[in-house]
Amino acid sequence: MLISCIELEKILNDPNLILIDTRSYKEYSEGHIPGAVNLDLFAFHWIDTSIPGLEAFNAQSKQILSFVGVSNNKKIVFYDDVSGMLAARGVWLLMYFSHPNSMMLDGGIKKWKNENLPLETKPNQYKPSKFSGKINAELIAGFEFIKENLNNLKIIDARSKEEYDGSLIRAARGGHIPNSMNIDWNENLRNDGTMKNNEELSKLYNIPKDTEIVTYCQGAYRAANTFLALKKIGFKNVKVYLGSWGEWGNKLDLPING
Repeated sequence: MLISCIELEKILNDPNLILIDTRSYKEYSEGHIPGAVNLDLFAFHWIDTSIPGLEAFNAQSKQILSFVGVSNNKKIVFYDDVSGMLAARGVWLLMYFSHPNSMMLDGGIKKWKNENLPLETKPNQYKPSKFSGKINAELIAGFEFIKENLNNLKIIDARSKEEYDGSLIRAARGGHIPNSMNIDWNENLRNDGTMKNNEELSKLYNIPKDTEIVTYCQGAYRAANTFLALKKIGFKNVKVYLGSWGEWGNKLDLPING
């Protein structure tokens, strides 16, 4: 799920590569990796995990992925500033649609620049496709699933300590989902923006590998990064709670801890 800057540079001219810069268009236009198209993934957050809500999410996601040209025979690489939440959201999304070959640039454009690799400022055009994908429901959780399984899941809150303890409120209510443990997603990264190695991550997530885990944050971006970190070290049963606190904290009938 990770590709190094050196490995990416070798395949930049591969016609089967789709390189997706997930940052804002402003950042993209100021300099991006040659050949990259821009898809600001922050524009597509989702906080409705009811059955109709998830159906709408699936439909919108397929349209977006088709627009940027995704198909199963393409190699898709996402990047942002570091091994960050936006690129991780892209990789999780393609795994959710059972795409066989999606990766995140380890260290993002920060490391790319530090290695003095080439940049360009001209925008690149999309080459649309018709992507359908096959949904892997094992990788996603909605609020009803979590509510029904609160005592059976290991829930990892990837937000900051302040969001977790309720001193920073970003919904109708502050606090966290009951029984959740707080491991800030920033702990997944080294100082240079790359993902920590397996030994470091295993110490951070010292949980039995067969545990059923759900990750969440505010909008399921930081949670996607933690999802990738867990998959990297061999956890098989990990879901991202798509609605995250943006949904849970605003549903006044759902339980919380402060």
